Amino acid sequence: MDNKQFSRRSLGLVALLALLLFGLGAALYDAQVINGSYWAARSSTNITDTETVTSVRGSILDRYGRVLVSNYVTYQVTLNTTSMGKEKERNEILASLIQVARQSGVEWEDNLPISTQPPFTYTGDTPFYSVSKDEEGNLTKSLTRLGQLAVKMKWLSGDPTDPDKNVALPTAEELLGKMCTSFSIAGEGALDPKKAKNVPTLNIGDMDPSDARLLAGVLYELYYRDKVNNWPPYVFAKDVDIDFISRVKERGLAGVEIEAVTARQYNTTYAAHLLGRIGAITNWDNYKDIDEDGDGVPDYRQNDMVGLEGAEYVFESYLRGSPGERQVDRDTSGKIVDTTWITQPEPGDNVVLTIDIDLQQAVEDILANAIPEIERRKPEGSAPVEGAAAVVLDVNSGEVLASASYPTYNLATYSKDFSENNSNPLRPFNNRAFSGLYAPGSTFKMVTAIAGLETGIITPSTIIKDTGRYTYYNDNGPMCWIFRDYGTTHGNQNVTQAIKNSCNVFFFDVGRQVTIQGLQEYAAYFGFGEATGVELPENTGAMAGPTTPEEEQEWKIQAGRTLSVAIGQESTQVTPLQLANYIATLVNGGTRRAVHLLKEVKSSDFSQVLYTQEPEVLNTIAIAPEHLEAVKQGMLLLTTDGSVSSYFKGLPVQAGAKTGSAQVSGQTDANAIFVCFAPYDDPQIAIAIAVEKGGSGSYIGGVAAEILKYYFSAEETREEILTENTLIR
Repeated sequence: MDNKQFSRRSLGLVALLALLLFGLGAALYDAQVINGSYWAARSSTNITDTETVTSVRGSILDRYGRVLVSNYVTYQVTLNTTSMGKEKERNEILASLIQVARQSGVEWEDNLPISTQPPFTYTGDTPFYSVSKDEEGNLTKSLTRLGQLAVKMKWLSGDPTDPDKNVALPTAEELLGKMCTSFSIAGEGALDPKKAKNVPTLNIGDMDPSDARLLAGVLYELYYRDKVNNWPPYVFAKDVDIDFISRVKERGLAGVEIEAVTARQYNTTYAAHLLGRIGAITNWDNYKDIDEDGDGVPDYRQNDMVGLEGAEYVFESYLRGSPGERQVDRDTSGKIVDTTWITQPEPGDNVVLTIDIDLQQAVEDILANAIPEIERRKPEGSAPVEGAAAVVLDVNSGEVLASASYPTYNLATYSKDFSENNSNPLRPFNNRAFSGLYAPGSTFKMVTAIAGLETGIITPSTIIKDTGRYTYYNDNGPMCWIFRDYGTTHGNQNVTQAIKNSCNVFFFDVGRQVTIQGLQEYAAYFGFGEATGVELPENTGAMAGPTTPEEEQEWKIQAGRTLSVAIGQESTQVTPLQLANYIATLVNGGTRRAVHLLKEVKSSDFSQVLYTQEPEVLNTIAIAPEHLEAVKQGMLLLTTDGSVSSYFKGLPVQAGAKTGSAQVSGQTDANAIFVCFAPYDDPQIAIAIAVEKGGSGSYIGGVAAEILKYYFSAEETREEILTENTLIR
């Protein structure tokens, strides 16, 4: 009995052992035969990283769905020095990469301010520090990137910006020699400084000095990020082609990684100030605590690319999307052997702007082409035009249909053209349409007129006689322009005639009676000194007049200052955007709406409208219909029988307008201002134009007329586009 039990137990154990051996054999067969290559690669893996994968940024479109900014896939070269081995192996890999780049004509990032060919010299006057002035006008020194690394690496005996130290600065060749020593850059025959005497400044043996300099340039970028500041991450070369990639792959350079990335593609050379650009984060403090989804994890990393200007900046939250994460396994040579997604990136949404890119192009071209003609018409000896801006607004919604600033720049070549544009005295980076400040000149007279009419100081039929000078305060009072220039007067004027003829004496008298407080009140209704509500950064300007009780006393003593305010002079400052919104508010009957550039936001696949911008009323002003008609009639007469009538003949619609000129430093150096609206009977758009040192506002009437001609001639085409887009939806 016992023998039988023992026999059964033995057989059971043998069976169990056989089963285990079979399982082990199957596992070994799977690991070595079926998946042998996979596990062989995994067996040599010694690095596992978690990488953040940037999402695809959303596109920017115009109001009719035309794509203005999109993305394209490009390849860039990054360096993972941890996979390159020791310094000698690392230097050989980098030297080989540089050789491939030179052979392929690929430019790489090298900001070391030393010439690339001997005799070596610095490419700047002060390579280790920059000199500037503080708020008190004192000269201050700040370390450059090279200066920071040179101090850290002890290539200098101390900080050259320290006023208590007298630090001797090396020549370019001496510095390069120190860098080569620190970076272990040398060929055969380099001397051992500990044993040899008379060690050369550039102790690199038989290595070509130019090759040493190029290798030092790359290592300078890497060491700076390792020792001083890891922002922004170093990208060896961007936008490389397949030929270059193939050559790099053929050499099997450990640690040299080719990454597919998306870059911004600009499908228009227009609207640069509105569209803006993206770049590396420049102020980390503004982004480090942002957590819009509330998951407790910051939305941004320090090396993220973000919108820096324009729509790219203000609509960043829509465009950015959400980054993903993946686990990356590398073998000992740095090659990726496996990737596993942790979270997939979510693409950004698409932003639809209010602008019509065809109208935008027309406005920019019309403005730029008009400058030579404006220069020709100005009096001899006048200062040249320094810049210009034009804005076209929808009267009833506050939408920006076009906004041009002259001179402008090309977003696609921003980096390449930066030095030239940045040193251009005409300041092409300035968005004059939203931030340029100008005295409104006579374009302000409609504010004075409405204030006088609505307070009952005048009626549409009130007559004020132009006597050449306004003598209410004294016999030597301010003159009307026609008396100053031609020695004559406008005679009897009602408000309509005074607007058409821009009669200063009429508005001096009305402004005096309205008082400075009344002018301030009505100017605020029309948005003077107030934000327009536009999403992009803007200047709010200033409305002349007292702001404190003490200033009110001063203005009472200097009552004549109110006369200048009434005709748009004194210290009133406005942007072209504010002027356009002022005219829109006037001709729509007194409703001031917020200006906006955003029309709607669509999902990444365009299947849904996620947000639609609705018109926003900022304030209203009650304007009696007969008062509004009297003012508008004066603006109409300017285009039909006034100083700019020749420009407006033959247009598809009637328009109302007002010229203005604001003295800068002399009569010949006045800024030219022009505002208008159309059609007269049913206003749709308002336009404001400013030309710095453009002279008389009448000089730029032709610019406005050309814009109106284009807009209303192209109306049928725009309707066709709108219909097509509606059908597509």
